[in-house]
Amino acid sequence: MVLYFSNVMHFDLSGSANTTTNYLGIAFLLTLVGGFISDTYMTRLNTCILFNAIQLLGYILLIIQSYYPKLQLEACGKSNCVHSTKALLFYASIGLLALGGGADQFDSNDPEERKHIASFFNWFLLSITIGASNGVTFVVYVGSNFGWYKGFIISMSCAFAGLVFVALGKPYYRARVPGESQLLRVLEVLVVAVKNRRIEVTNSDELYDPLDRKSFSNGELIPPTNRFLDKAAIIPKGKEAGKWRVCSVTQVEEVKILTRMMPILLSTILMNTCLAQLQTFSVQQAKIMNTRINGFDIPPASIPVIPLVFMSVLIPVYEFTFVPILRRITGHPNGITHLQRVGVGLFLSAISMGIAGIIEVRRKHEFNHHNHRISLFWLSFHYSIFGIADLFTLVGLMEFFYKEAPAGMRSLSTSFSWLSLSIGYYLSAVFVDIINSVTGKLTKNKMEWLEGLDMNKNHVDLFYWFLAILSLLNFASYFFWAKCYKYKEDVPDDEETPLKNMYYVCIYNLSYVSLTI
Repeated sequence: MVLYFSNVMHFDLSGSANTTTNYLGIAFLLTLVGGFISDTYMTRLNTCILFNAIQLLGYILLIIQSYYPKLQLEACGKSNCVHSTKALLFYASIGLLALGGGADQFDSNDPEERKHIASFFNWFLLSITIGASNGVTFVVYVGSNFGWYKGFIISMSCAFAGLVFVALGKPYYRARVPGESQLLRVLEVLVVAVKNRRIEVTNSDELYDPLDRKSFSNGELIPPTNRFLDKAAIIPKGKEAGKWRVCSVTQVEEVKILTRMMPILLSTILMNTCLAQLQTFSVQQAKIMNTRINGFDIPPASIPVIPLVFMSVLIPVYEFTFVPILRRITGHPNGITHLQRVGVGLFLSAISMGIAGIIEVRRKHEFNHHNHRISLFWLSFHYSIFGIADLFTLVGLMEFFYKEAPAGMRSLSTSFSWLSLSIGYYLSAVFVDIINSVTGKLTKNKMEWLEGLDMNKNHVDLFYWFLAILSLLNFASYFFWAKCYKYKEDVPDDEETPLKNMYYVCIYNLSYVSLTI
């Protein structure tokens, strides 16, 4: 998409990067919309089918615009050249694609099924990486060499095949009947707590606690604790219990659990901002590097296949080799805890950004001083490290939210992983704009770090190092919050100190990275 925006839509360096990250941010943010609809109005299966059909419509519009030159844009020398009818078609196509991008198939009361939750998320990530690998290799090759519209036709065909396979699986799914939205339950607690903010809570006996105090999903009972949100469980004098007037103790406690999990979620946003650079600026770097490897010309947009290949190979290795070894070392059933896994990924993402800056310095030096284009293979160093980081963080975060969230809010909390991606992509666009604005005023030559189309004159390397420093500070913050976090249920001793083995796991994985490279 970043090359489509720059080559066809004629955006400049920062414009194409920001348009890509904004598009991806919208796509991941709209997963919450899909979750809201599936919980409230439709079954999850029907929601998947509906949104997949919307995605197909977006592809059709994108194919039309990429096929007809009259619907494409002329270079205007600005960061955004979209206007009039072409703008409507352009934003409608990517908007529908994002909307169409928008699992809870486990029985939490079945011990056998609970044991396989961690494996499910590993295989879930593997399926994503295999599909993405095909996308950035075969589809990109076809689009770059034989026409963008042909690449989009292949993507649309794959989306249609996915729609068919999802529909064929209908007899095997657990159908959850639509009911009360999880988002509305959370909002209700916040609204009622604010309305009752002047009411004092003296003891827990005053809290509204109906006889059938159950979570709206699996009947999970949660004992009360004393917090500001408890005011949402107080019935104001002279009023009767009812919706948006008072909330049950369990409903309030569900929101408190989600609140305690928020620092963990916020700590992963910056890593996804770093991920956005691998999908934008690093792809643009590849355009001006030597793309021939062993006599084969590698499309620049295919460079993200490096972390995808690493993940595709490492996920089975991790599942069948690392987990048994780590299980014997730590005594934890999953090898390491969810928070340890997330922490390893956050640390490696900072290392990846630091190496990316070093590689960019070398690339510019060779080109500007020796008129030599270094090999595309150099990008594999920070791409591969980030692939391993993503393997640890994304799966660890999804599993953390799934297991730690209240039973009735597992679908909502699992979608927080995609919310983190969305905010991370938006934050990337914000950083790019702020960096350009500040450096354009403070630098001696008044040139922005990420200005224009010539990467040999700007300072993407400094931007990478800026993200590396922020990532290290973010990891320190995460370390604090993870150390303070207390799991909601009884777990093995190793689980109660989530970072007890973090140091050993970091060293273990850094050694593995160096050996792999």
